Amino acid sequence: MANSSLCLVLASSFMVLSLAAGTQFKVGGSGRWSVPDNNAMTYNQWAEKNRFKIGDSIVFTYLPDEDSVLLVDDDAYKNCNTSSHIDQFNDGNTVFTFTHSGNFYFVSGVKDNCDKNEKLHVVVLADRTNTSSPAPAPLPASAPAEGATGEPSPPPNAATAKVVGVVSSLGAAAIAALSFTF
Repeated sequence: MANSSLCLVLASSFMVLSLAAGTQFKVGGSGRWSVPDNNAMTYNQWAEKNRFKIGDSIVFTYLPDEDSVLLVDDDAYKNCNTSSHIDQFNDGNTVFTFTHSGNFYFVSGVKDNCDKNEKLHVVVLADRTNTSSPAPAPLPASAPAEGATGEPSPPPNAATAKVVGVVSSLGAAAIAALSFTF
């Protein structure tokens, strides 16, 4: 039982770590950062179809001598104010990683392009994982079940209680992914 408990804890840890690695999104899905065509999906429509999390990144591809990317606040975004920015990128292949949840606003460094809707609003979801959860509650006390020998079954050990706590915090999808035999 101890080996299977250890295997379950290790498998669970691996799954959590693999989920923590971020996804890289190419802005707009494909193509380059530029003024969208009249009948094309806007950058915001593209962003609304995706779920961005802390650790994810977005990639802006553009010609550095023709355009740039500005990280701006809400007001500068709404007004295409290219003179007021939080950060500026002009390398032609900008990778921006989200380090916290909330709203992120990007506009073209060329005001006329921004006025023509070359801008992007991304909402990064809050981290809902509970990394500082207390130890799992003890199993409810009940009359011990009789074993085949007539002796009471031993109480679960600490390792089993920890595994139960880890498994219960994973959720149904993660538990389904762990459907392998030890």
